[in-house]
Amino acid sequence: MSNTNDTVPLTKKWENINWYKTQRKVRQIQTRIVKYLKQGKIWKAKKLQRLLRKSFYATQISVKRVTSNKGKKTSGVDNQIWKSSQRKWKAVIEIQNMKKYNPLPLKRVFIKKKNGKNRPLGIPTMKDRAVQALHLIALEPAAEFRADENSYGFRTWRSRADAIEQCFIALAKKVSPEWILEGDIKGCFDNINHNWIKNNIPIDKETLNKWLKSGYIYKKKLFPTHSGSPQGGIISPAIANIALDGLEKILKNKFQKKKVNYIRYADDFIITGESKYFLENEIKPVVIKFLTERGLELSEEKTKITHIEEGINYLGYNIRKYKNKLLIKPSKDSIKGIKRKIKDTIWSLKQAKQEVLIKILNPIIREWGNQYRHVVSKVIFSEIDNYIFWTLWRWAKRRHPNKNKKWIKKKYFKSEGYRKWIFKEKEQTLIKLSETKIERHIKIRNKANPFDKEHELYFERRWSQIHKSLSNKIKHKLWISQDYKCPTCKELIEYDTQKELHISNVMILRKSPALKRFKLLHKRCHEIQHNINQDCFKCGY
Repeated sequence: MSNTNDTVPLTKKWENINWYKTQRKVRQIQTRIVKYLKQGKIWKAKKLQRLLRKSFYATQISVKRVTSNKGKKTSGVDNQIWKSSQRKWKAVIEIQNMKKYNPLPLKRVFIKKKNGKNRPLGIPTMKDRAVQALHLIALEPAAEFRADENSYGFRTWRSRADAIEQCFIALAKKVSPEWILEGDIKGCFDNINHNWIKNNIPIDKETLNKWLKSGYIYKKKLFPTHSGSPQGGIISPAIANIALDGLEKILKNKFQKKKVNYIRYADDFIITGESKYFLENEIKPVVIKFLTERGLELSEEKTKITHIEEGINYLGYNIRKYKNKLLIKPSKDSIKGIKRKIKDTIWSLKQAKQEVLIKILNPIIREWGNQYRHVVSKVIFSEIDNYIFWTLWRWAKRRHPNKNKKWIKKKYFKSEGYRKWIFKEKEQTLIKLSETKIERHIKIRNKANPFDKEHELYFERRWSQIHKSLSNKIKHKLWISQDYKCPTCKELIEYDTQKELHISNVMILRKSPALKRFKLLHKRCHEIQHNINQDCFKCGY
């Protein structure tokens, strides 16, 4: 199937892959799957799913995915990892020419949870991960089509920030419901009924059955798997999402005009209601029945009903009303967690250079700040900045026990303008959380589907909103490079005219925002462009 000459070295074959073309070919088929599902032509959608599972382009993407994610250095029971370009290309050919597929057992490991308990993880081999990723490419459009509107975990273009913004929408008004059912599913990934999975997941049944029955190895012993989609597999989150989809529709149909809101992120969900009695005696039995059909059950210890004035902790945020005003803040556990992480990082680098310490601390601080910059965090950011300063001060004093305070300040802390205590060395400066700009998150539309051509213009505009500063720079460069003209109508684009970026593939832009992937068009021309290109793929994620 490859057009590449056999005399070309295997390393070059992998390195010469045109990823833009590969992504575009796969996305064309994925958008057609959604198109046929909307038309009710299920058999045509299944035919395209089979085509994707055999696609050379899709195989390349699946191998790239498992060799570029966080688990790329973690091997399965065969102790193999795919590092070199040559090995990656060989993997593509092996999977393409595979006549009979037999997955190996999972490698069982345990990771510690916040409560001190151990969470089991099943790690497949690299080959099994790549095959799962290949099947996920075919499954994702169908999963997205049937997904709950207010489900936000492990879904393309959706995030924790969207779930929290939906909580604000559901609970902020004076007439909003005041009681919340916090749902916790006992061992969600490990307990989903195998028969339910085989009957309801739109995927190749033979391969699915082999995955489910592959078992796992722990301490050199093989154990069978009787239920669940083990945590650790690439396709497991999609299977769990499909298993939990449908509850929102049931609640909406059964409890209309009852102030019922359902918000789910992975297996964590909340349901709002007008009273504690209503949630306990009407909502909870419906949830229990829904989960029982899938072999799941609620954890009685962790599932609770709370009034909004007491507040709830959800996804690392504290959601609570203070005198009829809803405030969402970082939870106490999250604040303790970041302080502990910063402290451990600083004291683990007692002998490190200041420059090295700053390089390691900055990503930690920036990541936490970006996660909570959409909520009421300014005071907490300042509090953590203060904590970081005193921890660094103790770190500096420990390194120089015989030096006075003035000498330590001069060595480690610099002055710039009105700021007198900047932790800086050469070109490296420690960032301050309090300088993080607080911005309201723009929630994704409930029905927006990244695989649906009807929503491609929306996702282009959303990309520009999310990456506002980058988007404005690109717009200015394009405006000059296009001689201030619109490529569609050839008319001048005035400086104050409404103009938008037309994006060829947003998924690639996330990693390499090259100027050639964009065009700057009038707003009206951008809408016309999408109407004209009905038969070709234009923008992706």
